[in-house]
Amino acid sequence: MTFRKIGIAYHPLNSEATSLAEELACFLDGRGIDAWVCSAWDEAGLKAKVKDSDLVLTTGGDGTILRVAQSVIGLKTSITGINLGKLGFMTELEVRESREKLPALLAGEGWIDERVLLEARLAPAGGHEEELYYALNDAVVARGGIARIIGIEVSIDGQPLTSYRADGLVVATATGSTGYSMSAGGPVLHPQSHGMLLTPLMPHLSPSHCLALEPSTEVTMKVSTTHEATLCVDGHIHRPLASGDIITVKQSAERIRFLRLRPQDYFYRHLEQRLKGRT
Repeated sequence: MTFRKIGIAYHPLNSEATSLAEELACFLDGRGIDAWVCSAWDEAGLKAKVKDSDLVLTTGGDGTILRVAQSVIGLKTSITGINLGKLGFMTELEVRESREKLPALLAGEGWIDERVLLEARLAPAGGHEEELYYALNDAVVARGGIARIIGIEVSIDGQPLTSYRADGLVVATATGSTGYSMSAGGPVLHPQSHGMLLTPLMPHLSPSHCLALEPSTEVTMKVSTTHEATLCVDGHIHRPLASGDIITVKQSAERIRFLRLRPQDYFYRHLEQRLKGRT
């Protein structure tokens, strides 16, 4: 594995993340590797820079990775996260070990961890053009700022399932199973699993259990509401929803690639520590 160009995407509100990004760029330049630095919040800048990059190092937490993931969809560019956040389920290295282990990564000692993406297609009720979004963690249909439940009619592979009256529904990947879905009572899946989860948020007189779905499943959600509702993708992409809007979620053919150094059985080894907020 040869690295010709590597980017460092940092959390712009974290001064330590910014300074570490600059330090890493100097380290890479010293090894003859073309390096660039960009805020993970600069969507246009990231997409322009990653096109011919072999790897993106992130300095931040899982939220930083979720933003960078949007920029590498459709590319072979891998991501390696350096954790400056709290949990770091997707990150690979802690700050204290990054300087020591980065040479091994550059020497080709890592392995590729491929993760499933979801496609969320929004068909507005007014007949406007369909919109496509990608989710590494989850696609959430939920109420807006007003604390009132919304109605969501759900079909699975074209067959009616039920009508929820709830704060919302989470459709999560295995990667996202440790996020919003878990906080709503959903199970934890191994991150390389191809299954999906359908998890209701605070249902009222509606089914409250989480459903584990096959990888080929297509979930259709039709919104019914007289007030605010929203589609939230990976916690940072937000789209207002109106009554009658239809959101269809299925597994994408695209994948996100993580470059890792840890043993391939790392997930279960570190799960309890991560869930307790320790690294």
